[in-house]
Amino acid sequence: MTDADPPCAVRLASVTKRFAGVIANDAVDLEVRAGEIHALLGENGAGKSTLMNVLTGIYQPDGGQIFIDGREVRFASAAQAIAAGIGMVHQHFKLIRAFTVAENIHLGWAETPVRVSRPQMEARTRALAEKFGLDVRPGAVVGDLSAGEQQRVEILRTLSRGARVLILDEPTAVLTPDESAVLIRNLRAYAAAGAAIIFISHKLDEVLAVADRITVLRAGRRVASLLAADCDEPELANLMVGHDVAPRGRQSQGWTPGRVVLELCGVSARNDRGLPALRNVDLAVHAGEILAIAGVAGNGQRELTEVLTGMRPASQGQVRLDGRVMRADPAAFLAGGVGHIPQDRLKNGLAPSMSIADNAVMREYRRPPLARGPVFSRVAAAALAGRIIADAHVAVPNMHAPVRNLSGGNQQRLVARREMRVASRVLIAAYPTRGLDIGAIGTMLRYVIEMRNSGIGVLLVSEDLEEVLQIADRVAVFFAGRVMGIFPTEDADGEKLGLLMGGQLA
Repeated sequence: MTDADPPCAVRLASVTKRFAGVIANDAVDLEVRAGEIHALLGENGAGKSTLMNVLTGIYQPDGGQIFIDGREVRFASAAQAIAAGIGMVHQHFKLIRAFTVAENIHLGWAETPVRVSRPQMEARTRALAEKFGLDVRPGAVVGDLSAGEQQRVEILRTLSRGARVLILDEPTAVLTPDESAVLIRNLRAYAAAGAAIIFISHKLDEVLAVADRITVLRAGRRVASLLAADCDEPELANLMVGHDVAPRGRQSQGWTPGRVVLELCGVSARNDRGLPALRNVDLAVHAGEILAIAGVAGNGQRELTEVLTGMRPASQGQVRLDGRVMRADPAAFLAGGVGHIPQDRLKNGLAPSMSIADNAVMREYRRPPLARGPVFSRVAAAALAGRIIADAHVAVPNMHAPVRNLSGGNQQRLVARREMRVASRVLIAAYPTRGLDIGAIGTMLRYVIEMRNSGIGVLLVSEDLEEVLQIADRVAVFFAGRVMGIFPTEDADGEKLGLLMGGQLA
């Protein structure tokens, strides 16, 4: 750092953190200056979230020092870090689901008036949302919100505390492109006002667009710190994984339809608030195809996947699996060979307090060889869990640790491989690459293509148009719960999809 550089708001010196003999952070150095957006990159499990949890007082370091504004600190709790002006928006939400948005914003906040009515809290929340450009519904119960809406509440809650150091862990993973653009504009304004921002993301194009400097971690160690202006995507990808990463190219081929394996016939459904979410949808998934559902989040995609897996009843119409009319019964869809990678892995895909091993086998615990009549084999379960974990490329020091201890990307890989095992007819995959690093994205998409090639019907929900155009055979565009159009991928392009996703006929 030179005399002309801005002051260093945060400095980590040789920070080390171990878990059960595994080194998550190995003597990591990091400097973040006031007034800059500093991106932190690395593969899933590289130690990014652990390092930030050390900085915010959630974990205690096993070695090294932390300096804030040049003064050495040691936070014994997250509350101490918040009081020192450090705020973090976590990848997994920290909201109280039974409370409203306004109640979550004001809970534990020193600026909350001693006597405040619900309308006053909602008005204050509305004003904060307008100030930071985040669209939230102050009176809504958090448990009824989509993942994207909950993420916005988390961001607003952290910003409202006036943090001088703001840490965002995959903040745009569940935001729409427009919402991401608004957030990034606000982050730039926040940095221009003197704040230090640490931005964790796997989206290399986004990192290069928003960051001033970039630090890359690999296997718990810092491998580079450099100016964003001096980098490009291939270089960053190479630094993250330690070898060249092949560029993503189109992998879909000319589509030859197989038999219809899963079908919606005139289906309508309501969301958790009782409002129409799907409107008279006709849709068919064929064996040996990837049918992509493209659309901005919140246009019925979650309700669609839940209807197709028996988690939500249709208010009208029929769902047919191999021609058989299905009722809203998840166990029946599982028995029929339908796997489901859900939009929210922690809410619908995992039991966070249960072990990694139990989560790996939970969809097969009634099947041989795990179960033979009333007898359950722990030995067989452990062996199967080990195979699934190995196939998912999840490195775990202890299979009996709670699954919540895994990084978000490793949780995603575990859920995906588990569901691919049970998907003998259909795989419903909602945002399967969300939160994965560039190397893991390629692996995940290859797995999806292999399933299609083996004759499985795949319904892929994605907002990533590059991903859709790369691997899908057909594309169905959703807007306001309706199908705007269905066509072969070779007849699609970004402009056409974008218009339909916005509700305009191309």
